[in-house]
Amino acid sequence: MSAAPDIAFEPATPTQRIAQFLGLVGAGDRLALATQVANGLPFSAADAMKTTLGDRAFAHVLPEATYRRVKRQNKPLTRETSEKLYEFGQVFELTLRIYKGDRDRAIRFLEKPHMLLRGLTPLSLATSSSAGADAVRELLNRADYSFAV
Repeated sequence: MSAAPDIAFEPATPTQRIAQFLGLVGAGDRLALATQVANGLPFSAADAMKTTLGDRAFAHVLPEATYRRVKRQNKPLTRETSEKLYEFGQVFELTLRIYKGDRDRAIRFLEKPHMLLRGLTPLSLATSSSAGADAVRELLNRADYSFAV
C-alpha cells in the first residue's frame, strides 16, 4: 500500500491540508475552498485523492466507473461529487492528524470495522452520507482528545 508517501503537515491549518490532499492550489482558506467546492472541483482533485488513498480505498469515495466517466468528460466535478470529496477530505485530514501523517496507518484504521460504529468501517460510514462523515469525525475527535475509542 506504500504507493503514496506519508503526508507532510507543512500546511498550518486543516483547511490548507484538505486543499493539499485534493491537490488544489490557491484554496488555502475556507472561503476559497468553499467556492471551489460549490463551483465543482476540477477532476485533478479526484485524481489527487485517488493517488493518496490507493484504488481500493478511493473506490468507496468515488466508484471506478464514475471516476472513468468524469475523467473522460474533462469537466469539473458536480457539486454533489465535490462535496463528497470535501467531506471525506475532512475525515482523512483528521485521521492523518491523529496518526501523525502516517498514511498507511490512517488507511488501515479507515478500512477496519469499528465496534463503536456498529461494526462498520469508518471508510464506508464516512462515504455513505454527510451524517456518516460526522459520526466518524466525532469518533476521531474523541480519540484526539484521549477518550477511549
